[in-house]
Amino acid sequence: MILKDNIRTKTFKMRNMRGANHVQEFLLKGDSRFPNSNLPVLLYKGILNIPFLFPTVHVRNLFKSNGWSNSLDNGIYGYHHYHSISHEVLGIYGGKTTLQLGGEKGVKITVEKGDVLVIPAGVAHKNLGKAEDVKCIGAYPGGMEYDMNYGKPGERPQTDKNIKKVPIPETDPVKGKNDGLTVIWNEVFERSVL
Repeated sequence: MILKDNIRTKTFKMRNMRGANHVQEFLLKGDSRFPNSNLPVLLYKGILNIPFLFPTVHVRNLFKSNGWSNSLDNGIYGYHHYHSISHEVLGIYGGKTTLQLGGEKGVKITVEKGDVLVIPAGVAHKNLGKAEDVKCIGAYPGGMEYDMNYGKPGERPQTDKNIKKVPIPETDPVKGKNDGLTVIWNEVFERSVL
């Protein structure tokens, strides 16, 4: 585990992770501008086997089969933003870029074709490259709607209240039930309650 400022990172092996043998975990504490989350961002490196034909359909169907829908096909915005009413998954089906998680003082990570990034409600994220550098499918647990927040004055405390109401999903967007975020996030939740 690496601890620096308000960021904790950890890499660990996942059971039954096909295609990827580990997940990277990034815990980003909030500041006066961005709430971030007590739940870690999860990066599954190289977990997607992207087909040559119809890659968007493949990723969208995988997420949908695990209960994550309301999907969109897009790049990743080049400004800090977060969602307060839903968690988000990004499945990278093309390209490569550097993202910043957690706001201006947050961690920088590389995402590329085959990666999946699960972002808890409240965590700021920004593409440090160009939107067209990366292609991804975004989706939301249970087909939830999402909002857009930018760390502007007046967003909080309402966004903080919204985030507290967002439940831990019943399924991981890639692994389904009983693996991935369902295990990791529930363990974090149980530790925080004790």
